[in-house]
Amino acid sequence: MSYPEPRYFGEHGEINASFRPETTGPDFVAKPVGAADDDPKATSYHYLSTTASTGGEYGLYRVDMGPESVGPSTHFHKAISESFFILSGAMRLFDGERWITATSGDYLYVPVGGLHAFRNESGEPASMLMLFAPGAPREGYFEGLPELASLSEEERREFVLRHDSFFV
Repeated sequence: MSYPEPRYFGEHGEINASFRPETTGPDFVAKPVGAADDDPKATSYHYLSTTASTGGEYGLYRVDMGPESVGPSTHFHKAISESFFILSGAMRLFDGERWITATSGDYLYVPVGGLHAFRNESGEPASMLMLFAPGAPREGYFEGLPELASLSEEERREFVLRHDSFFV
């Protein structure tokens, strides 16, 4: 396998990196439907590298899930791969065949079309990095999740299809 064709043709490089300190607060917090603002089961999304900021190359998000927080049920994507890297706590990851309890340092790669799911069944908070490649506008998906319960069945179907999520 070789390197991809060059996409930068300058001779001296550019000053164009971006830094995000760990102390930056979450970009979006999703609370369980009907929950109070301070519900410990809330899920916080940190938009580390969005499709917009990477020119569509990838999307990288830190997801902090409260104790016993549910994630998506089994699904797949037709246009993007997804990877999970556990930073802290214990997260349950489904690899298409079995549920695995993943802890700090564990990693799961899901190719395009691969069945997967995740949730935090533990009584403690958990944190992970999620990487989508190529990039996709996942922010709209994350921010729309809390409203799903109030949508009609047809509106929910349109929402998940628009966001390349195919539930089984």
